[in-house]
Amino acid sequence: MADVNFEIGAPTVLGPLLASFGVLVAVRVRQGRPGWTGGHAVTRLLAAGYAAGVLALTLFPIVVTYGKYANQMPWTNQINWIPVPSPDPSIVANVILTVPLGMLLPLMSARAGSKGRVTALTAVVSLSIELTQLLMYIVCNNARLTDVTDLVVNTLGGLIGYVVLHRAARVPALARLLHTLALPGSAFAMRGPVAPRPADATAANS
Repeated sequence: MADVNFEIGAPTVLGPLLASFGVLVAVRVRQGRPGWTGGHAVTRLLAAGYAAGVLALTLFPIVVTYGKYANQMPWTNQINWIPVPSPDPSIVANVILTVPLGMLLPLMSARAGSKGRVTALTAVVSLSIELTQLLMYIVCNNARLTDVTDLVVNTLGGLIGYVVLHRAARVPALARLLHTLALPGSAFAMRGPVAPRPADATAANS
């Protein structure tokens, strides 16, 4: 087998995809397509930017190595099966990584209507990333470690994001903003307008 060693950077792949999506959003905004204008367009662009950022951090650069450049460690050694809590700063970073996901899911999906569902969906996304990293190691002979700890803390981050979103929704002004951003048919949009808290209603009537 020939000796191969090259790298594919995130901008090479994600740059054109983001640009294409930006053009699609602009076209649909101009057409006045329902679910693609105003706050809905902002949400879609934020989600696309967030997804690109996560992919850039977790899967890129893609390093392809064969022959003498290939990593000779068996792929089974690339899996850390046991979650190990430690003071490693990367654990905090991995929690923070999926907090936005826990906030975006209820604004975009009808399936993200509860704490349990958001937690499960975040776990699925995190597991998909970890399995992709493992597949990249098998195919390209070079990739990040597949770590169950990352799966656990990523899932925790999604749960925190959901809690933050719903705490914010208790503030009427923020709730109105969130309803502007929520896509039609999403779990958050189907909640309906926020009801004023008793203290707010009393103040308004005094």
